[in-house]
Amino acid sequence: MNEDSRQVSPLAELILEQTADALIYSNRQGVIERWNKAATILFGYQGDEANGQSLDLIIPEELRAAHWRGFEAAVMRGTTRLHGRPTLTRAKHQSGARLYVEMSFSLVTDELGKVLGSVAMARDATERVQREKATAKAGEPTG
Repeated sequence: MNEDSRQVSPLAELILEQTADALIYSNRQGVIERWNKAATILFGYQGDEANGQSLDLIIPEELRAAHWRGFEAAVMRGTTRLHGRPTLTRAKHQSGARLYVEMSFSLVTDELGKVLGSVAMARDATERVQREKATAKAGEPTG
Protein backbone atom coordinates (compact mmCIF):
# COMPACT_ATOMS: atom_id res chain seq x y z
CA MET A 1 0.00 0.00 0.00
CA ASN A 2 1.54 3.33 -0.95
CA GLU A 3 1.04 6.58 0.93
CA ASP A 4 -1.42 7.94 -1.65
CA SER A 5 -3.78 4.99 -1.19
CA ARG A 6 -3.90 5.66 2.56
CA GLN A 7 -5.34 9.15 2.17
CA VAL A 8 -8.49 9.60 4.23
CA SER A 9 -11.55 10.85 2.41
CA PRO A 10 -13.14 14.07 3.67
CA LEU A 11 -16.16 12.16 5.01
CA ALA A 12 -13.96 9.57 6.75
CA GLU A 13 -11.95 12.39 8.34
CA LEU A 14 -15.13 14.01 9.65
CA ILE A 15 -16.29 10.69 11.09
CA LEU A 16 -12.94 10.02 12.79
CA GLU A 17 -12.73 13.51 14.23
CA GLN A 18 -16.35 13.74 15.40
CA THR A 19 -16.93 10.27 16.84
CA ALA A 20 -17.93 10.41 20.51
CA ASP A 21 -15.22 8.00 21.67
CA ALA A 22 -11.54 8.80 21.86
CA LEU A 23 -9.72 7.36 18.86
CA ILE A 24 -5.97 6.81 19.07
CA TYR A 25 -3.94 5.23 16.29
CA SER A 26 -0.31 4.30 16.86
CA ASN A 27 2.19 2.77 14.49
CA ARG A 28 4.02 -0.53 15.10
CA GLN A 29 6.45 1.24 17.40
CA GLY A 30 3.66 2.62 19.59
CA VAL A 31 4.04 6.20 18.36
CA ILE A 32 0.76 8.11 18.17
CA GLU A 33 -0.16 9.15 14.62
CA ARG A 34 -3.90 9.91 14.98
CA TRP A 35 -5.65 11.55 17.91
CA ASN A 36 -9.23 12.79 17.57
CA LYS A 37 -11.13 15.53 19.39
CA ALA A 38 -12.66 13.08 21.88
CA ALA A 39 -9.12 11.93 22.81
CA THR A 40 -8.26 15.56 23.54
CA ILE A 41 -11.32 15.86 25.78
CA LEU A 42 -10.57 12.58 27.58
CA PHE A 43 -6.81 12.88 28.05
CA GLY A 44 -6.23 16.65 27.91
CA TYR A 45 -3.61 16.75 25.17
CA GLN A 46 -4.23 18.54 21.90
CA GLY A 47 -3.63 16.47 18.77
CA ASP A 48 -0.41 18.28 17.94
CA GLU A 49 0.86 17.55 21.47
CA ALA A 50 0.01 13.84 21.28
CA ASN A 51 0.92 13.04 17.68
CA GLY A 52 4.51 11.86 17.45
CA GLN A 53 4.60 10.86 21.13
CA SER A 54 4.82 7.37 22.60
CA LEU A 55 1.65 5.80 23.98
CA ASP A 56 3.42 6.16 27.35
CA LEU A 57 1.91 9.65 27.26
CA ILE A 58 -1.36 8.21 28.63
CA ILE A 59 -0.19 4.95 30.24
CA PRO A 60 0.51 5.11 33.98
CA GLU A 61 4.13 4.20 34.66
CA GLU A 62 3.35 1.05 36.65
CA LEU A 63 1.31 -0.37 33.73
CA ARG A 64 3.81 0.34 30.95
CA ALA A 65 5.81 -2.90 31.07
CA ALA A 66 2.65 -5.03 30.85
CA HIS A 67 1.24 -2.79 28.11
CA TRP A 68 4.33 -3.07 25.95
CA ARG A 69 4.56 -6.85 26.40
CA GLY A 70 0.95 -7.15 25.19
CA PHE A 71 1.40 -4.60 22.41
CA GLU A 72 4.52 -6.26 21.01
CA ALA A 73 2.98 -9.74 21.25
CA ALA A 74 -0.15 -8.57 19.38
CA VAL A 75 1.92 -6.97 16.61
CA MET A 76 4.02 -10.14 16.25
CA ARG A 77 1.00 -12.51 16.31
CA GLY A 78 -1.19 -10.29 14.19
CA THR A 79 -4.07 -10.53 16.66
CA THR A 80 -5.03 -8.99 19.99
CA ARG A 81 -5.69 -11.02 23.12
CA LEU A 82 -9.16 -9.51 23.60
CA HIS A 83 -10.16 -9.66 19.90
CA GLY A 84 -11.78 -6.22 20.06
CA ARG A 85 -13.72 -6.78 23.29
CA PRO A 86 -13.58 -3.72 25.56
CA THR A 87 -11.56 -3.84 28.75
CA LEU A 88 -11.41 -1.56 31.77
CA THR A 89 -7.97 -0.13 32.44
CA ARG A 90 -6.24 2.86 33.98
CA ALA A 91 -4.94 5.84 32.04
CA LYS A 92 -3.28 9.14 32.79
CA HIS A 93 -4.67 12.62 32.00
CA GLN A 94 -2.35 15.48 31.06
CA SER A 95 -3.04 16.99 34.51
CA GLY A 96 -1.66 13.84 36.14
CA ALA A 97 -5.13 12.71 37.24
CA ARG A 98 -5.72 8.97 37.05
CA LEU A 99 -8.65 7.83 34.93
CA TYR A 100 -10.54 4.59 34.49
CA VAL A 101 -11.11 4.06 30.79
CA GLU A 102 -12.95 1.40 28.88
CA MET A 103 -10.88 0.63 25.78
CA SER A 104 -11.11 -1.64 22.81
CA PHE A 105 -8.12 -2.36 20.60
CA SER A 106 -7.74 -3.51 17.02
CA LEU A 107 -4.75 -4.04 14.81
CA VAL A 108 -4.66 -2.19 11.52
CA THR A 109 -3.25 -4.28 8.67
CA ASP A 110 -2.52 -3.67 5.03
CA GLU A 111 -4.01 -5.70 2.17
CA LEU A 112 -1.29 -8.37 2.67
CA GLY A 113 -2.04 -8.71 6.39
CA LYS A 114 1.08 -6.88 7.57
CA VAL A 115 0.41 -5.04 10.84
CA LEU A 116 0.72 -1.29 10.34
CA GLY A 117 -0.29 -0.29 13.85
CA SER A 118 -3.01 -0.38 16.45
CA VAL A 119 -6.18 1.62 16.94
CA ALA A 120 -7.86 2.08 20.31
CA MET A 121 -11.29 3.44 21.06
CA ALA A 122 -11.69 4.71 24.61
CA ARG A 123 -14.31 6.25 26.84
CA ASP A 124 -14.13 7.60 30.36
CA ALA A 125 -15.43 5.14 32.95
CA THR A 126 -14.09 6.98 36.02
CA GLU A 127 -17.45 8.14 37.40
CA ARG A 128 -19.06 4.74 36.84
CA VAL A 129 -16.22 2.90 38.61
CA GLN A 130 -16.27 5.36 41.52
CA ARG A 131 -20.06 4.90 41.86
CA GLU A 132 -19.68 1.13 41.80
CA LYS A 133 -16.94 1.26 44.44
CA ALA A 134 -19.03 3.58 46.64
CA THR A 135 -22.05 1.29 46.30
CA ALA A 136 -19.96 -1.77 47.14
CA LYS A 137 -18.42 0.00 50.14
CA ALA A 138 -21.85 1.14 51.39
CA GLY A 139 -23.06 -2.44 51.23
CA GLU A 140 -20.15 -3.77 53.29
CA PRO A 141 -20.98 -4.68 56.90
CA THR A 142 -19.35 -2.42 59.45
CA GLY A 143 -17.98 -3.33 62.85
